[in-house]
Amino acid sequence: MTRLSVALARTMALVFAAVLIATLPTAAQAKREHLVGALVSEDQSAVDVNVQVGEAERLAHEASTDPEASRFEYQRAPLCNVNSAVPTTPLNGQCPPASGDAGPNDCGEDAVVDPLWKRERSTPTSVDWSPWWQVDRGGCAADLLPVLTAEEFRRLPLTAPALTMQPDRGWVLVNIETIVMTDPAEQNLRTELLGHGIDVVATPTRYRYDFGDDLDPLITTSPGHPWPDHDTFHIYMRPGTREITLTTTWKGRYRVDGSPVWRDVDGTAQTSTTSAPFEVQERRSHLVSNLCTDIPQPDDC
Repeated sequence: MTRLSVALARTMALVFAAVLIATLPTAAQAKREHLVGALVSEDQSAVDVNVQVGEAERLAHEASTDPEASRFEYQRAPLCNVNSAVPTTPLNGQCPPASGDAGPNDCGEDAVVDPLWKRERSTPTSVDWSPWWQVDRGGCAADLLPVLTAEEFRRLPLTAPALTMQPDRGWVLVNIETIVMTDPAEQNLRTELLGHGIDVVATPTRYRYDFGDDLDPLITTSPGHPWPDHDTFHIYMRPGTREITLTTTWKGRYRVDGSPVWRDVDGTAQTSTTSAPFEVQERRSHLVSNLCTDIPQPDDC
């Protein structure tokens, strides 16, 4: 079994245990502690339910209208930094002497979210509560905020950057460089997700130019530069009517209102724009009687 599969199986087991404990009558406190302890090793890190799963359980409990829900209470509180078979918290009284490290969360500028704890009583009116036991391992405030997915990022109204050509006169020559370039500017957007306002910054990272002929497209990370410093161009080999299509790939980062943390979008978006049709022409040099810039233009130009 892979490491990911083990973590997933442990998470499912902990959630199942919480549901099972919530539905069984409290016949004996020792029996409950045995059930919880069986799912938690002597290592504190064995409580591997992430903060999102724990918070979803807590919110579901708060929203419940079942009278039996009052048999349970949830609260976030610190974890005593001791190694024991069953993790404990100051909610259960004075912490035992420190032993080992409880592994505080490193959230940088973001706020730390303490682990979630749960306790129960035999009836909705009983005054006797069980000790608190750990539901999730805690995390950072940003972990409890909505995640902007790649699908949601792609639905944002990103504006395709302009495609610029040199020369831009309605025709280009075969066997001569046709220069292309675009605008590499970031785009700032504002959206809302699950009632939270979100700032989004989209940054172009890759450009794909399809030149409308049989040759391979140009794929580059450069937005291009005008002549004579150009680094993105194409040479047409045959005359004809052509169009150029620019597909831009964007990466995103976002910040949810209430958190100072910028987070990367797990995925990319694309925009596309196509030039107006133009002619690829083949021209030959020859002597003329006068300048072709004269007006009227000589017949042999």
